[in-house]
Amino acid sequence: MTTQHRAMLVRCAAALALALGLSPVLPADQALTLKIATVAPKGSIYHRVLQDMGEKWRVAEGNQSRVIVYTDSAQGAEADTIRRMRVGQLSASMVSIVGLSEIDPSVSALQKIPLMFRSWDEVDYVREKLRPDLEQRLRAKGFVVLFWGEGGWVQFFSKSPFTTPEQYRASRIFAWAGDNAQVELMKSLGYRPVVLELTDILPSLQTGMIDTVPAAPLWALVGQFDRTAPYMLRINWVPIVGAVVMSAKAWDALSAAGRTALTKAAAEAGEALRAHRNTRDEEIIRAMEQRGLKVLTPAPEVERAWRELARTTWPRVRGTMVPAEMFDRVEALLTEYRGEKK
Repeated sequence: MTTQHRAMLVRCAAALALALGLSPVLPADQALTLKIATVAPKGSIYHRVLQDMGEKWRVAEGNQSRVIVYTDSAQGAEADTIRRMRVGQLSASMVSIVGLSEIDPSVSALQKIPLMFRSWDEVDYVREKLRPDLEQRLRAKGFVVLFWGEGGWVQFFSKSPFTTPEQYRASRIFAWAGDNAQVELMKSLGYRPVVLELTDILPSLQTGMIDTVPAAPLWALVGQFDRTAPYMLRINWVPIVGAVVMSAKAWDALSAAGRTALTKAAAEAGEALRAHRNTRDEEIIRAMEQRGLKVLTPAPEVERAWRELARTTWPRVRGTMVPAEMFDRVEALLTEYRGEKK
């Protein structure tokens, strides 16, 4: 039997199955493999929720389908995973705003405005108001949002007990590779950013290439940053916000049952991450304190100095790191929310 004859038989079988109201059975060589990337460590809660989500999809998709979750930046930095999805090497990726901004810069409004948000409730309110628009923009660029998530509040971990904005100007501060606008902003304020990949943070701390790391507590714990930079300034600088996105091409390749199962599993994954969000940072900070971390709480006048510094950055952030229209919408929504709470 020739290849053309076999292909014709497959099409006829699929057509017959549809006519009978059945789901067509794909040949073995058309079994799907869902390839998901994340910079998160193996065994972390982020890895576990991706595995669980993928397994639920695999059961529904059937037909010998497989799930592979690449952890620990195995597929490169977040920008790399976006490029790999565009060319079909990956199906999906869990990325922060840094990665999402590679698709559309409008999402940066959820994370890149220092000290704009004061609580997770504020983050939730703004994100839910903006979500339909943001997801539509990402879809127009060829990506489907499976679920949104958060990774904690960024604190400052350092080798010295710095508390004031001025003291940090003398330090060498980690800056995320690929976030050039952030690097230029830091330089304009008199700070000294050192551009690195996430995997290079710990060895760079150990060698003295950097001495300060803005990071969420979970990342500091997993990366063991606190062992070399044992001081943490409690500042809640920005929330780490992100999403799991899938290429539209990979999404369209799923069966109807697969898309339904993945949608449901993704919603459950988002809830699993959100369930302990309010307490996770505190539990992790306590764990690091037990192994020597010293938490520094800024005095009221020092906190005012940080807020003044943050506000001086806003005009520079607006229109560069964050599109002006989206920056204004975030400000307006927070004013609305705080007014309602009062």
